[in-house]
Amino acid sequence: MVEYSSRSTGKHSSKLGLLSPEDKRSTGFEDKMSDMIAALVHASEKAAKIARACRLEESLFGLLIEEKKEGEKNKKFVTDFKTLADVLVQEVIKHDVGKQFPGIENNIFGEESNEFMNGLGEKIHVKVCETEQETAKLLSKVLDGNMKAAEVLARSAHQNIVIPDLNTGRIDIPQDRLGVWVDPIDSTFQYIKGVSDSKPNNNIYSCGLQCVTILIGVYDLHSGTPIMGVVNQPFAVQDPETQRWSGQYYWGISYGTTNVCSLGPHSKNGGVSSESNSMPAPQHLKKGSAADLEEERFSAVLSTGETVCVQTLLKEACGDNIHYAAGAGYKSLCVVLGFVDVYVFSEDTTFKWDCCSPHAILKSLGGGMADLKECLRRRQDGNREDCSELVYNVPVQDVKGADRWANKGGLVAYRSHKHLEAVLNLLSGISV
Repeated sequence: MVEYSSRSTGKHSSKLGLLSPEDKRSTGFEDKMSDMIAALVHASEKAAKIARACRLEESLFGLLIEEKKEGEKNKKFVTDFKTLADVLVQEVIKHDVGKQFPGIENNIFGEESNEFMNGLGEKIHVKVCETEQETAKLLSKVLDGNMKAAEVLARSAHQNIVIPDLNTGRIDIPQDRLGVWVDPIDSTFQYIKGVSDSKPNNNIYSCGLQCVTILIGVYDLHSGTPIMGVVNQPFAVQDPETQRWSGQYYWGISYGTTNVCSLGPHSKNGGVSSESNSMPAPQHLKKGSAADLEEERFSAVLSTGETVCVQTLLKEACGDNIHYAAGAGYKSLCVVLGFVDVYVFSEDTTFKWDCCSPHAILKSLGGGMADLKECLRRRQDGNREDCSELVYNVPVQDVKGADRWANKGGLVAYRSHKHLEAVLNLLSGISV
């Protein structure tokens, strides 16, 4: 059974929202959604530790890769991989959040199947068991009896995590309205490749472990709008002496008239992970007013897989302020952090689990994530006022597998509506 750190001290910690159901009943404590974001951050930090643990030993990491089945592949890649780290992270998030908010685990959805086939041809469904020993025994079956590796992973899955008070204030949202999208390790290819010496250009990494993110987004099951998001960057900084990595996380809540974010002035921790308290604030936070930001030259981050037409148009508009990076989650994070004004992707190979969490954070900052092709279609029909934001509760019709949850119209992630308008004006002539 997972014990949260707040309980291991023998004290209750309602600020962190880490009380057990028994504690809540005994103290008259009622669930509130300010505790939900704390639970998501807590789960993301545990997930980040698992991701780092799996990369710590190459011999261990080599055991954790299994090629995805044809129906699970992202068509953008010739070879796409499912790692045990991916699946374990996803199951830990489901387990821990579901334990604190009973019933919500039925509405937690992710990219990965939890089914593995071991060397003996046995199908094993990965999950977090009641005890660390039981989890290790289960994982050893996936790892063809390698108990040492299984124990390392089980220890990470059951460890205690401490996070600071997030200072969200009280935010009440009916739990039965909430769905959760999880991308346990976004940019799996970069995670597997493991490049650690990538150099940034204007704070942006084009590739490498820095592009890996853990994404947990909460949305309204009825309207499909994003409500809360956590983006965890488990490989944010590497210590040059020990070669060990530390991470950083960011969160945001946008519900009704409430908009709070770890990057806002209300936050004391600035989004910095408990393992990385010495990290400086992002440079964009030191800039002037929002008006000053609007006066800066238009900038964008793209995928190398973007169409030639869109790349050409954006290069003409942005000049040197065009960047390329791996990972949909990381590119969205670049917009969240203000390193670029927009992330544009016209293809249909991003998914709901890629976008829900950064979308919620962008909403809390006054931005959003729009359906590119639907916005362009509406403009071509003469409707320039109504922009279509991505929603997270409606699958693509007549499609099977992962593509049911693809963003078929592409996307534009933005912090300012002015920059969204600039993108739509620029691309208004392309075919939709």
